[in-house]
Amino acid sequence: MFLAQVHVTYKPSILDPQAVAIKNAMHRLDFDEVTAVQQGKYFEITLKASNADEAENQTEAICDQLLANPNMETYRYEVKELANQ
Repeated sequence: MFLAQVHVTYKPSILDPQAVAIKNAMHRLDFDEVTAVQQGKYFEITLKASNADEAENQTEAICDQLLANPNMETYRYEVKELANQ
């Protein structure tokens, strides 16, 4: 069993209005040192796979086909083997 931890965020060229609102709220709370905010989605996926390469291939396919919009978003992930349960 493997655990894939996936982070999906907007590409740098895409305006993220929620992140802009968060940054403005931080400034209103006197966190003036904040210069940029990026928000996104986080997923944890438990996979049955015979090895790490297979788990990474499954994760890549899931991200490409479902979790991320390739026109607007990018993703990164880490796959870890879980202890036998």
